[in-house]
Amino acid sequence: MVTWNNLDTLASWKEVENAKVVNLPEVMAGENGADRVKKYSVPMAEGLVYNYAAKQVDDTILAALAKFADEAQLAEKFEVLYNGEMVNTGEKRLVLHHLTRAQLGDAVMADGVDKRAFYVEQQQKITEFANKVHAGEITNAAGEKFTTVVQIGIGGSDLGPRAIYLALENWAKKNDTFKMEAKFISNVDPDDAAAVLNSIDVAHSLFVLVSKSGTTLETLTNESFVKDALKNAGLDASKHMVAVTSETSPLAKSSDYLAAFFMDDYIGGRYSSSSAVGGAVLSLAFGPEVFAQFLDGAAAADKLAANKDLLQNPAMLDALIGVYERNVLGHLCTAVLPYSQALSRFPAHLQQLDMESNGKSVNRFGEPINYVTGPVIFGEPGTNGQHSFYQLLHQGTDIIPLQFIGYKNNQCGSDVVIQDSTSQQKLNANVVAQIVAFACGKADENHNKNFEGGRPSSIIIGEQVNPGSLGALLSHFENKVMFQGFAWNLNSFDQEGVQLGKVLAKRVLAHETDGALKAYSELLNI
Repeated sequence: MVTWNNLDTLASWKEVENAKVVNLPEVMAGENGADRVKKYSVPMAEGLVYNYAAKQVDDTILAALAKFADEAQLAEKFEVLYNGEMVNTGEKRLVLHHLTRAQLGDAVMADGVDKRAFYVEQQQKITEFANKVHAGEITNAAGEKFTTVVQIGIGGSDLGPRAIYLALENWAKKNDTFKMEAKFISNVDPDDAAAVLNSIDVAHSLFVLVSKSGTTLETLTNESFVKDALKNAGLDASKHMVAVTSETSPLAKSSDYLAAFFMDDYIGGRYSSSSAVGGAVLSLAFGPEVFAQFLDGAAAADKLAANKDLLQNPAMLDALIGVYERNVLGHLCTAVLPYSQALSRFPAHLQQLDMESNGKSVNRFGEPINYVTGPVIFGEPGTNGQHSFYQLLHQGTDIIPLQFIGYKNNQCGSDVVIQDSTSQQKLNANVVAQIVAFACGKADENHNKNFEGGRPSSIIIGEQVNPGSLGALLSHFENKVMFQGFAWNLNSFDQEGVQLGKVLAKRVLAHETDGALKAYSELLNI
């Protein structure tokens, strides 16, 4: 039987807290460092590898974390989640995003249907629709093919799908699977919609409106913006729009859309990239076969996450090292640093995934907790970040753990040799140098040039950013966040923290304000 307890009530946690802290510069120096790089590494799905040699752990700490994982029942909690137990206590809902890519355990019945079958059915509908668009069977009023797809959505309806599209755009062009250019409108700022609409030919554009409830204010506002643009171009908006929504929303059977694809309440927005939310736009952009490869990669990573052996479960291991850094070493932030331009928006997606999930100060029962929880997540691709915020990472007063991501090969398949090395080699030389520089530092009598080191990092290494490896990478981080939520005894699947601002914004727009709310409204001419 699974029991849910606060981290600080478990006996094994005391062992984690009492373990001797590792001297990172010492253990990473010389041949010791070389031995650690070989030893502290675990295979991931789709040829990825999680290497944590430069993390501040050793066999003693790992053994203590393994005991904690067992006592906290992390593997068992994942098992009850994917078998359909109500894990989202705040909203009293199942958590089923894993079912969008594979059946991990028992059949899950909800709303009178087999949910795995439901998700497969929606992807099949998307596949048929996308194939007809690509074949010219579904066209604009002039009988011409659509060349652009525009996703209208916010939060999880934008960040994940946008990050995935950008990650695979060049790969698809190189591999002749690029079907349609994709654009994204998310911000209610009219400049966002205007910029996208000014960059496309609306007559040859298909718009995907994503709103589970069909009532999201920002999304419906941007839909109206788009409909006005279509009307002004003399076009019938209903022939240019599809909806991704719930079966019970007002959009589900509306004649305003060419088609509707369904999601449900059991998949939170930030976990929805492998559902119809990502499936529609990505299948239209790259073809359903590419999206299927992405789902396969995610499914393979999910399977690894079900392993009860901490040292063979990269997502759980990554999660617990992060908990150790947050709760024992006291580090507030984590920087995600992909050394791949393809992953330029991946840190932005992880910001929502992590901070919206585990930015909580009460446990899953609504009781206050007396330990710190989710870290602040930020990041940029290397080497750009090196010329931005790495100064603080190297010599700032706070130690910020780092998660590097690097690939042996680029996507374009071509490169240039300058000064006896290729661009890819230069890129990877930088990430290697940074890992060692952060861990080991460099002593110098000039304090401005002194690097103390002791700044921990891990790296996920892959062959190339492609659909399978990207699906596995996404799943790894989703499962990492889930395991950390279990460790902290949080509900990682609701997001009440985003609601208060929405409520007050509606009051402002209705002019039902007083005090500071009224004064600020007047300052901004509302």
